[in-house]
Amino acid sequence: MRIPDVTDAQLASRAAAGDGDAFGELIDRYAPAARRVARTVLLNPEDADDAVQDGCLSAWRAIDRYDARRPFGPWLMRIVLNAARDQRRRSRVRRTEPLPPDRAGTEATPDRATGRALFHAALAAALAELPERQRVAVTLFDAEGYPHAEIAAL
Repeated sequence: MRIPDVTDAQLASRAAAGDGDAFGELIDRYAPAARRVARTVLLNPEDADDAVQDGCLSAWRAIDRYDARRPFGPWLMRIVLNAARDQRRRSRVRRTEPLPPDRAGTEATPDRATGRALFHAALAAALAELPERQRVAVTLFDAEGYPHAEIAAL
């Protein structure tokens, strides 16, 4: 049910008196902004939608404490922001169990792979600055293992 010509304060007053449709209109007006705020905090659309739902439920429960002299949007955004932060905190506290040694992976970890990739990029950039003869000499010695005498002969 759309109630376009009614102010937020009037809708909040009606919602505090138990009018669910009035509260629904308030939520319809501010839901897109609330989702953007929650997604900014949580970086996950599903978690953000859960936080918005939690925030809206909290706002419904506290609608009688809303001060109609103040704008409704910031009041709701504060509640949604707190709900998103609570959700983030809960997700960080989840219990984890260590992997048994026989189940741990033996491949390179992401941080090692990233370090290697950064090193290779820096090495390639440094080699690219050398003249061709020096670049070949360094590659033959360091990468291929040729002795200095054979490099000199080449």
